[in-house]
Amino acid sequence: MAFHLFKTGAATSTNRKIFRAAVIVAFFGVMAKLMGSAKEIVVAQWFGRSDGLDSFLIAFVVCSFTISLVVGALDSALVPVLVEVRQKEGTAGTQKLLSSMLLMIVMGLIGIALLLGLLAPYYLPWIAHGFSAQKLYLTRELLYILLPFLFFSGVALFITSALSGLERFGLPSAVPLVTPLVTVVFIILAAIHWGTFTLAFGAVTGSVAEAGILYYLLWRQGITLSLHWAGLGSAVREVLSGYAPLLAAAFLMGSTSVVDQAMAAMLPGGSVAALSYGNKLIGAIVAVGGTALNTAVLPYFSKMAAERDWQGCRHTLKRYIALTALATIPFTLLLIAFSKPLIHVLFQRGAFTGNDTAVVSWVQACYAIQVPFYMWSMLFVRFLCAVRWNRIFPAIAAINLTIDIVLNLVLMRIWGVAGIALSTSIVNIVCCLMLAVVSMRFFARERSAAFTAMQAQQAGR
Repeated sequence: MAFHLFKTGAATSTNRKIFRAAVIVAFFGVMAKLMGSAKEIVVAQWFGRSDGLDSFLIAFVVCSFTISLVVGALDSALVPVLVEVRQKEGTAGTQKLLSSMLLMIVMGLIGIALLLGLLAPYYLPWIAHGFSAQKLYLTRELLYILLPFLFFSGVALFITSALSGLERFGLPSAVPLVTPLVTVVFIILAAIHWGTFTLAFGAVTGSVAEAGILYYLLWRQGITLSLHWAGLGSAVREVLSGYAPLLAAAFLMGSTSVVDQAMAAMLPGGSVAALSYGNKLIGAIVAVGGTALNTAVLPYFSKMAAERDWQGCRHTLKRYIALTALATIPFTLLLIAFSKPLIHVLFQRGAFTGNDTAVVSWVQACYAIQVPFYMWSMLFVRFLCAVRWNRIFPAIAAINLTIDIVLNLVLMRIWGVAGIALSTSIVNIVCCLMLAVVSMRFFARERSAAFTAMQAQQAGR
């Protein structure tokens, strides 16, 4: 099948490079996710759907949302510019760009961490609306411990983006197994004494180790990062101009996760944990598959866009949409059909009871619907980022957030916490359709421009 999808043509070499890169990232990603799954099994055995776990998950989602907002959005703006700078200016220009961006990221993360800590008594009661005073106090304590995790994970994500732009995919994808491994060790050694605080300490320790390993991998590529400001050059300005709409979109899209968690907190106790457990397997699947494919395609889409090879871009999009459909649709149907046995095998032990399995399996089945649409959406997002059409993302993200809130309010009254998961899947379907329409409009515009240019050239002869 892979051979058929990569039949001869102008984009054959690029498609095969993307395929190889995606396979490498997927392999290491699976290893990391297996370690993450082992951690979740241990967490379920020790903490079940307890109030302590609810508190940790709310504190963790605040930090993870911030990382995705501040640094995650930077990836799609940085990589296209980094690819171009590397081609034109070599290692010196690459190091200059990355050092300036790192300085801004570090300053931003420190400032945001301080603000999150100082303002925690004001925004946590809103996010965790249904928590008791004691449960809310525990959430705040866990958040304070997790603030260093926010900083080091943000730095690690930035370096991962830089390595992606340098077409180094494999080992950076394996690094995320460090944090779950460290967390499991913390749980085994100290959970009986520290409770859910072991989850926070494990996350912080793992993030420090991951940032150090990734820095070493970048150094091996001949890039030594330093907190050095090299001025507001054209490359930095271009990254920032692309980053602004992506930041706005990331805030709106990331808000859907926070909104889902906050609305789950309004339901009976354990609902936040049920939402989290129900998304573990689905999240791992889209993270491995989506990250593998999307990490691989962005540098190559960026190269083709720089060369204005729209036929190659269209060829690659069509091939990988087809490949994704063949891989995900049958798998998604199996996930839905066997959701309950999977949850039983993965989590039902210790504090995680049969009643928990019934609730979480329904949540997982509703989340599974989104898988193919999420993967297709990420392909369109990477393409549109490569062609610098970032301006359309805030509007799409605002529509998604609005739909998510409305559907949550309606569906959670009918199906409880599973309704929130179903809402997420519907939002991803709508998002995919919008991104596909925008991508087709881009190709239509370029075809029209090419035809006009050809007519002008013929008229001038």
